[in-house]
Amino acid sequence: MKAVRYQAPGDFAVTDVPMPPVGPLDVLIKVHQSGVCGTDVHLHHGTYIGVYPLTPGHETIGEIEEVGTEVTRFQPGQRVTVNPNIYCGHCEYCLAGQLVRCANTEGMGVHRPGFFAEYASADHRQVFSVDGLESDTAVFAEPTACAMHGLETLGQRPGGSALVIGAGPTGLLLAQLIGSGGATSVTVGDIVPFKLETAAGLGVDSTVSMTKDPAQNIDRLRAASPTGDGYDVVVEATGTTAVGNICVPLTRNGGTVLVYGVTRPDERLSISPFELFRREITIKGSYAEMTSFAAAISALRTGRARTDGIISHKFPLDDYGKALEALASDPTAHKVVIDLRS
Repeated sequence: MKAVRYQAPGDFAVTDVPMPPVGPLDVLIKVHQSGVCGTDVHLHHGTYIGVYPLTPGHETIGEIEEVGTEVTRFQPGQRVTVNPNIYCGHCEYCLAGQLVRCANTEGMGVHRPGFFAEYASADHRQVFSVDGLESDTAVFAEPTACAMHGLETLGQRPGGSALVIGAGPTGLLLAQLIGSGGATSVTVGDIVPFKLETAAGLGVDSTVSMTKDPAQNIDRLRAASPTGDGYDVVVEATGTTAVGNICVPLTRNGGTVLVYGVTRPDERLSISPFELFRREITIKGSYAEMTSFAAAISALRTGRARTDGIISHKFPLDDYGKALEALASDPTAHKVVIDLRS
């Protein structure tokens, strides 16, 4: 079968690899679509925690081709997605029920073979049905699950205001979930006009056009807040430290900043500890997820999380390099998907 295979960061080819083994508890999936994520760009450059050689890809949908001898939950022909995040079950965090904090967590497409491949094998306990969902919606199951975990991490009180900075795919999913989760006002800020148009089409309450000037962005975003003094929740969903640095000034007294975007490990934010102390600001991080897939799929099924207009580019597997380039440098790119049916 064909798959994207990295020997080292930046060194990849679409090449023939052996079919994945199917153990007694596994299912073999014929991959239909796999989303390209900013994490895949980080893996390409070696700025994420990948283990090489590696087949990346952690957002997928496909059809079950074969089931292991002990699998009774699924049958060949079912359309499914896969939670790529795997916890060890025996570390201190797992034993305390804090699965997302597992000290030995592994991810398909990061530590284990992923889904930029014609076929993939996964433990059936990681697999979820997406029968009845349109493919262009179902392929968002993994990013929606990450957004759902972001909502869970916030633990927001009903009635507050929220600002999501960054109208990328996961930022838009999280903005919708924050709205349906109890916020009375959700604002999305971004520098790209068409992304703000997509946000408005998905039902956020207001959008703000940002610039490259941090001071100007603070003024614009604060002025757009319902109370004029900032937001109860501010989400950094760009992975840009310059944006992260304006989050605390945009947060109301007693509010919460959620760091949601992925940066390089060596990047640092500039934050006043006195301001955190005086205004009782809480800063949280939202990493991935372990147990949010079922809730995410339900949100996609009910329309609480919509994906209309987010996919901008589709590429065949052989053009994986072009897909990466589009995501990294094409100003018209929003969500990029590898479509293996073409």
